[in-house]
Amino acid sequence: MRGRIVVAGLAALLVSGCAAEAEPVAVPPPAPIAVDVPAASSGGACRLLDFTVIEQLVKVRFDVAAASERGDTFTCVVRAERAALPELTLSVTDTKIDKATFGADVVPDKATKVTGLGQQAYRRTIAAASGRGPVAEVGWLASEGRLATLSWTAARGAQRSAAEKLTGDLVALAKKVNTRTL
Repeated sequence: MRGRIVVAGLAALLVSGCAAEAEPVAVPPPAPIAVDVPAASSGGACRLLDFTVIEQLVKVRFDVAAASERGDTFTCVVRAERAALPELTLSVTDTKIDKATFGADVVPDKATKVTGLGQQAYRRTIAAASGRGPVAEVGWLASEGRLATLSWTAARGAQRSAAEKLTGDLVALAKKVNTRTL
């Protein structure tokens, strides 16, 4: 009797295994994980910038950085992930020019002198052009023989007066840039 019960149980198990398989349940893919990567991880002049410091001084949050190195020039461009403008660009070049040459050959006409930044510095705004708004620029001759430029390109439709006001914030940011560490 026990043998028949065991055989019947095994037969039931075998028959139930032959039944149609249940349809698989669709599972949604996992949500992408956003990771904050520091600007410095892009290399080049980006090693001199920090997204948090930029946001504190300029009041805009950037989260994408790209760097380039060509010869003695190091460049970094930072932007918000989903917008082409505004963008902030830092360019640092090794140079042998002196303060007098910087003042005569590098400082643009109609630029305003800036004190407390490198050996000599200036700030200026450039009018809007096709596809972009005005540009705010700060340039300086750093004490360690480096020429640096920090520029902000505004989005189309931005007012030049806003770019002019922003040059003060760029000067504050430029004072945080330590070109010696490049």
